[in-house]
Amino acid sequence: MSIKSDKWIRRMAAEHGMIEPFEPSQIKTNNNGPIVSYGTSSYGYDIRCSDEFKIFTNLNSAIVDPKAFTAESLVDFKGDVCIIPPNSFALARTVEYFRIPRNILTICLGKSTYARCGIIVNVTPFEPEWEGHATLEFSNTTTLPAKIYANEGIAQVVFFEADETCETSYKDRGGKYQGQKGVTLPKI
Repeated sequence: MSIKSDKWIRRMAAEHGMIEPFEPSQIKTNNNGPIVSYGTSSYGYDIRCSDEFKIFTNLNSAIVDPKAFTAESLVDFKGDVCIIPPNSFALARTVEYFRIPRNILTICLGKSTYARCGIIVNVTPFEPEWEGHATLEFSNTTTLPAKIYANEGIAQVVFFEADETCETSYKDRGGKYQGQKGVTLPKI
């Protein structure tokens, strides 16, 4: 396997629509001043968080069960800033829509700006031929409320090219999260 560079990412975005919308450079400011950066980096792509959130609430004293997840445990919120309660979590989605090539696997890691504030960003790998908006999970590990900024950088996707093409891709398997749009809850 080899890690892919900024040049490769730009080419794949332009020729194959791998990332839409796509930012070919690193954006660090907007009209309001400094932001958490997003766009193409040396060996990856810094993705943005959309303004659609689902914030965990224990109001109904539900049990979090991946085999029987209930939306009653989440409150929908749309806005430029999401406040995550202490020791809680929220779900969101990427601004970007991805189309991963058959010979590529990605790993997504949270940005250090958030990690240094006790906010852990969890995103599972994007498998070969997976397509959609990625669902993001933010864990606030602190005892204080934490802010997540919409339309700014949140995590970095690193692209790995396999030495040989996989026999069965995510699309071939009919993966349950294929083509997802919006914040997608757990499926079984």
